[in-house]
Amino acid sequence: MARIQVETRINGQSQEFLCDANQSMLDVLREELGLTGTKEGCATGDCGACSIIVDGRLVCSCLMLGAEAEGKDVETIEGIAGEELHPLQQKFLEHAALQCGICTPGIIVAAKALLEKNPDPDETTIRYWLAGNLCRCTGYDKIIRAVQDAAKELAHPV
Repeated sequence: MARIQVETRINGQSQEFLCDANQSMLDVLREELGLTGTKEGCATGDCGACSIIVDGRLVCSCLMLGAEAEGKDVETIEGIAGEELHPLQQKFLEHAALQCGICTPGIIVAAKALLEKNPDPDETTIRYWLAGNLCRCTGYDKIIRAVQDAAKELAHPV
């Protein structure tokens, strides 16, 4: 099978990679690029563990072909923190909103996408936005509180 050359931006950096025509973006990220923060939970788009942001839209990377990244701007969990943790990551730690770690990257990516669209979401909006991300360990109350606190911090940095 012929491999396809793709040029894109991943986490702010120009990136070129080769992928098979039927290879998912999830597999490209993990296997070709070594970005293993994006997790595979179901491979059917049901759990949200593989969430990434593509051109400002939240996407399940298991449902996106790697070739579809051509010319796109892709952000993964690895691109969220700078020198320090992103406020979402810090608040997840403070609220103990993580346990096994399989769902956490996808939830943080989804929450970041939400806060970029709506910097002051109410609880109902947060729950709606994160409905595509399944967590079996923590329950969602701690996650919701972490997102609410991160939104406040981002709105009013110290």
